[in-house]
Amino acid sequence: MRVKRLSGLDAAFLAAESERWPTHVACITVFDPADCPGGWEVERFKQSLADRLHLLPPFRWRLVDPPLSLGRPHWIEDPDFDLGWHIRRIALPHPGGRRELADLCSEIYRHRLDRRRPLWELWVIEGLEHGYVAIFWKVHHACIDGIAGANLQEVMFDCEPGGAVPPAIEQWRSEAMPSGARMLVSSLPSFAATPIRMAKEAGRLVASAPELIRTVRDGGIPLPGSSSVPRTRFNGPVTQHRSWAFCTLSLEDMKTVKNHYGVKVNDVYLAVVAGSLRSWLAARDELPERPLAASVPVSIRTPEGKEVTGNAISGMPVSIATDVADPVERLLTIHRNANSAKLMQAALGAETLMNLIDTPPPAMLSLALRFYAKTNLVKRHPPVTNLPVSNVPGPRRQLYVQGAPIKAFYSMGLLLDGAGLFIGCMSYMDQVDVGVLACQEMCDDPFEIADTIVDELELLTKSVRVAA
Repeated sequence: MRVKRLSGLDAAFLAAESERWPTHVACITVFDPADCPGGWEVERFKQSLADRLHLLPPFRWRLVDPPLSLGRPHWIEDPDFDLGWHIRRIALPHPGGRRELADLCSEIYRHRLDRRRPLWELWVIEGLEHGYVAIFWKVHHACIDGIAGANLQEVMFDCEPGGAVPPAIEQWRSEAMPSGARMLVSSLPSFAATPIRMAKEAGRLVASAPELIRTVRDGGIPLPGSSSVPRTRFNGPVTQHRSWAFCTLSLEDMKTVKNHYGVKVNDVYLAVVAGSLRSWLAARDELPERPLAASVPVSIRTPEGKEVTGNAISGMPVSIATDVADPVERLLTIHRNANSAKLMQAALGAETLMNLIDTPPPAMLSLALRFYAKTNLVKRHPPVTNLPVSNVPGPRRQLYVQGAPIKAFYSMGLLLDGAGLFIGCMSYMDQVDVGVLACQEMCDDPFEIADTIVDELELLTKSVRVAA
């Protein structure tokens, strides 16, 4: 039997999950079925996925927990795999606009995945305006991070209008469920080594502390959980309800701004997000005097790990200068802050977050997180961050569904207590598709934030035109 043991970070996404904290992510793909030669057929799409299963391991993997959660779970090839169970079909109510699509996706998103099956669902959503179709892919974060998800998109869809599926070198085979005794025995060595791992990671942190403190002090970096991170409405307990919105930015415009001001594309992205949040909070008389702090996921995936599933990410705290009114000055400030944050990341070590989470057994981590949620401790300490802001490099080439060009890839991240807002983007060819996910009680109309992100980019491009 070939079982795959989850990493500590993968297992942490499972341990953290609750009804209020579903820890899956999603991607919404939009295309025009009128462009499909011979017409759009859901059954043909199912068959296309069936033909690619040898290239899509997370589609086949089923979770197996060791007894008492003493060790990390394992993936096995699902002995009862049923592709049809994972694929659903639904239609939007009239008129099928972007708000109707956002409301439906929010409702689908908020329900947890069934752990008795491979941890994904795929919803074909029809009835969009212009006759478009959306494919809503919902998958557990324990299976993939953003980079892995983007790589899998290039497998799920075609790179040519009549794309052929690569033949399987070796056919995958379902596996029998392992016995509880076997799982327990295999988990005991890792459980017994927990104190050693904890001591090792504590030693690494102590050794890097002087350099870390120096970098934080000199660079003005918002230290997570310190008074430098202001509290906003998004930094309390989240509910089970979600709201979502989306928009598309021009990558060419972002590169124009980047080149003119000598910054990075990600700096431009952070600046337009910061400008939108500044406007949204100011309109409600809730803008803090101190700048908001964003947690920016950073991939630590090696080139050899391009096709690897699971998570290989760390978090980088960046002050996003929401206290600066001028858009250009805000951009340049964020650029300086991001450079300082990268120095701190180097001082701390890129894999520190993964190593720390890799230390405790899932049972201990799950117990701690449940205690944290039940006691509302999030209200009693300074915020760790104000929100995650993610930027995933997506496909650089045109992708197709049954010959129809895909128009966009919109993302949905995850929310936890203390982080009731998530803004994530994925680049695709010459555009950047942005998704804004919020706890509904904290923000019932995230389109206000999404639309202002577009406006903020226009302000920066206008400043370039004026300068020219």
